[in-house]
Amino acid sequence: MPGTADDDTVDVVGMWVTADGHIRQELLPDGRYDEARGERPSAYTGRYTVTGSHLDYVDDTGFSATGDIRDGVLHHEHLVLYREEKAP
Repeated sequence: MPGTADDDTVDVVGMWVTADGHIRQELLPDGRYDEARGERPSAYTGRYTVTGSHLDYVDDTGFSATGDIRDGVLHHEHLVLYREEKAP
């Protein structure tokens, strides 16, 4: 994943969830993602890269999408996802 501690790349690794919990997108540290939709686990999988606060996605089927982190919220195409906080 591009970006080092020396630049302004946002840390996006973790679980991102829509307000209703229907879509759950896990951004993994190895540059892969796994997105569940409703009762469908791994509905979409692929890879992502981060440049600054911008994300570029390429699904395993070849479909591409983008996203941006704004004020701690992930705006992924038409979706709005919030970082899921881990329980202490």
